[in-house]
Amino acid sequence: MLIMFKVKNFTSFKDEAKLDMRATAYKQHPSHLLTTPEGKKLIKTAAIYGANASGKSNFISAMYFFENYIFDQFISKSDSASQGLVEDVITSKFEAYQLTDNITKASEFEIIFTYNGKTFQYGFECTSEEVINEWYYIDDYKVYERNGDHVDIGSKYGKYIKDFKKTPKKRLYLSVLEYFLDEKEKNIILSDFIAFFRTEYDVFLELFFDSTVKQIANLIRINKRLVKNKTFREKVESYLKQVDVGIKGLKVVEENVVNDRTGKSEKRKTLRTIHDVYDIDGNICGQKDFELSKESTGTLRFLSYIQEVVEMTERGGVFVVDEISARLHPLLTKLIIDIFQSSNNTKAQFIFTTHDVSLLNKDQFRRDEVVFVDKNSKGESSLYSLSDLKVRDDASFNKDYLQGKYGAIPIFDYDILLDGDKIG
Repeated sequence: MLIMFKVKNFTSFKDEAKLDMRATAYKQHPSHLLTTPEGKKLIKTAAIYGANASGKSNFISAMYFFENYIFDQFISKSDSASQGLVEDVITSKFEAYQLTDNITKASEFEIIFTYNGKTFQYGFECTSEEVINEWYYIDDYKVYERNGDHVDIGSKYGKYIKDFKKTPKKRLYLSVLEYFLDEKEKNIILSDFIAFFRTEYDVFLELFFDSTVKQIANLIRINKRLVKNKTFREKVESYLKQVDVGIKGLKVVEENVVNDRTGKSEKRKTLRTIHDVYDIDGNICGQKDFELSKESTGTLRFLSYIQEVVEMTERGGVFVVDEISARLHPLLTKLIIDIFQSSNNTKAQFIFTTHDVSLLNKDQFRRDEVVFVDKNSKGESSLYSLSDLKVRDDASFNKDYLQGKYGAIPIFDYDILLDGDKIG
């Protein structure tokens, strides 16, 4: 479960921005809360609103960058150079805040989460060329703190990592440990940390869907269980039928495809959708299956989401989506939110950006579940929640938001925009 994510000096976020999933003392919607092993309450959903170009997607990009920056640096022992860990280049895209004449090169990221009964706190400060600072705690016990090339190891975990002091400036010390530790030590220090990101942290960026229908069909992430597990596939099918997009089922077919790498033909299982066929009188007379490229972008987007939703609400995890409402009917967006908010899983969370104000009401969200991103005249984004604004529990969230009471809306002169003579 995610407790908190922080970012500083990344894209439009010059100052620290913090997404805090810790619940307030509000009494509304108690079913929207989760409980950590220590008994702390967390919110299940966080809806992030804001104007276009306010920085919503930048915040989601920070969450995506954070994970990729870490795992881009992990290398397999079988693939590495024979002399040991190489000092490789930093591969993840990096962009500090640019709209200043005094650019600070270093960006900072930190996450706090619980997994397998433990609480982890990990963060780093870096530039495009080096790691400056890094810190790692488990259950408030220091594993290590790194400042430049110096590593201060905590007493509880020192016996497991004391022999590994080399810290290449372009690499996280975390990746040094992942490379050098034996399996026993790795299980104690890193296994749960890595498992959280591998199995319970999933970020969908809007840019993944910015393509044609056929490209979307090729890019759509198909869960392996959707192909291999009939029970899982039937759960996904039930939601597709429920939203009435014309799909009556999913079908796994085996077909010959050419391997791009080898140029050889090979058999591969792929997914198709099933639709009813009708006779001239409108009666069902059969069924026909279609390739995914035949489906609408909205249907493909929903399929891409709903398989992850089913997975997350079964096993738990953090599902992060940029622009959840794009190409989806508001009722489909609401369905996904409702699934998380009503889930009996004790560790499933949903974080998303949206412009859909029809969802912005006290019946759908607690005040601590509604987050805004706003950008000032200097292009600096900030993040805050309804609970930070001390909004009353009986307030009309969407009406007050559109009236500008919470900020984070487009600012323009409506009369000038409607007057063609004044604009040209």
